[in-house]
Amino acid sequence: MEQEAVVTTVRCEQSHGATARQAFIGGRPLAFLPLTVNGDDRFCSIVWSTTPEHASELTAYSAEALGQALGEAFDHRLGDVMPVDSAYRFPLVQRHAQHYVQPNFALVGDAAHSIHPLAGQGVNLGLMDAAVLAEEVVAAWHRGAPWGSLATLSRYERRRRLGNTAMLGLMKGFKVLFGSHQPVFTLARNLGMSGMNQLVPLKRVVMRQATGERGRLPASCR
Repeated sequence: MEQEAVVTTVRCEQSHGATARQAFIGGRPLAFLPLTVNGDDRFCSIVWSTTPEHASELTAYSAEALGQALGEAFDHRLGDVMPVDSAYRFPLVQRHAQHYVQPNFALVGDAAHSIHPLAGQGVNLGLMDAAVLAEEVVAAWHRGAPWGSLATLSRYERRRRLGNTAMLGLMKGFKVLFGSHQPVFTLARNLGMSGMNQLVPLKRVVMRQATGERGRLPASCR
């Protein structure tokens, strides 16, 4: 299903408590991500992944109407909501570069891969890319190898591509499960999430994948 993201910044009636929150509303995940502005911890960054039609409707709202829609959709968990910036929309497209590196050139983060914001993993993948690339460049420098050579940079690509591919596949699967209204998908989703919560070893594997703790970690991230 084609989706777009509606993003804006809001000020809530209540403190966010430094906690990111996400609600799944008819297959349309709505995230309230904590922000602190001049010491005020009642600000949140909004990301609402929805249909293009709904995104067009939301971005056409007045600030008051959009705040009301956000508050109601989120069951007023943080009280009344008021946008403090314009609302923007952009298409959600998952992409993955065929190659990360060329001599003296490397792609990291969103330049190498774009991912659905369902679980907020895009920035984590980008930070891990940067950490691994830096580690490989420093290692090459220490052994006297040309740090910009294809041989050096390919080490970074080999370490990151598999993990990134796995995360993109995981998020694509979650998008299908949480975005579908078909009874069979709903049943599978509920049984699967409940079962995974009970199967601690499986839950740990998924959590380690989601937090980027699988594979050969750079020293700075251990």
